[in-house]
Amino acid sequence: MLIRITRGWEIPDRLATPEALVFGRRAVLGGTALGLATGIAGPARAAEPLSLPPAMRNTRYAPGRAVTPEREVTSYNNFYEFGSHKGIARAAQRLPQRPWTVKVDGLVDHPREFGIEDLLREMPLEERVYRLRCVEAWSMVVPWTGFPLSALLDRVAPQSGAKYVRFETAAIPGVMPGLRQSWYPWPYIEGCTIEEAAHELSFLVVGAYGKPLPPQNGGPIRIHQPWKYGFKAGKSLVRVSLVAERPKSFWETVQPSEYGFWANVNPAVPHPRWSQATERVLGTGELVPTQLFNGYGEFVAGLYAGLENERLWA
Repeated sequence: MLIRITRGWEIPDRLATPEALVFGRRAVLGGTALGLATGIAGPARAAEPLSLPPAMRNTRYAPGRAVTPEREVTSYNNFYEFGSHKGIARAAQRLPQRPWTVKVDGLVDHPREFGIEDLLREMPLEERVYRLRCVEAWSMVVPWTGFPLSALLDRVAPQSGAKYVRFETAAIPGVMPGLRQSWYPWPYIEGCTIEEAAHELSFLVVGAYGKPLPPQNGGPIRIHQPWKYGFKAGKSLVRVSLVAERPKSFWETVQPSEYGFWANVNPAVPHPRWSQATERVLGTGELVPTQLFNGYGEFVAGLYAGLENERLWA
């Protein structure tokens, strides 16, 4: 008799997003490119679309749930630089995707500035279907194209004093109207430990659904660590710094009583204003149980051994 042992992230088929919803009509996202060098809006010019090389799917990280329809993922977005509502997709098209560079610096032997084309050409691209769990208690499943964060760190050779990795999002006043909300601590900063950064699940995303990552989803490059709440995933990165001191992240600065540094998913630890026991699945609207570490506990639980006194959950 065949006995099937389910993995921690799996849910019943009846809760999966219908396959027919996944392969619907895909919207073509356009936009204009504006000057990055000055940090303010410049004369509009025709956008030069990035070309995403083909990438094989890595099946090691099967999410146990159907892929969320692309139209849901690209039209329901948190990106406060463009506004504090979910409908920022149109406004985000003004964010230039090229030219784009990411500076990698700090406690490294070989600091470097990478153009997005350099990363697409030099890094080991693959597709991973990851779950994403927002702290607001909704979730989605996305086929991301990208490469392990560790591959980028290998290029710059972190020094022994590097204990944390700090991620900085672009802040371009001319194209990001949300920056006028001066009470927020711009630019958007996130961070993780060097051990978390080196973990196999930590992924720098440059594409989704086989296409370049759209700006409303954090294009042209973002970080995703699927066992953490989504606000830890810094979007539209311009700088990655290896540092000795723990960086204070954006939401931790805004509301430290509600958002911490670690922000690992835990259904047993509620947000101060709502439960985290369940999540609403985009595309189906169904409520499903949330899983510890978003279902990736078998991979990452060991990272937190001996840290029981830390505030590991958002």
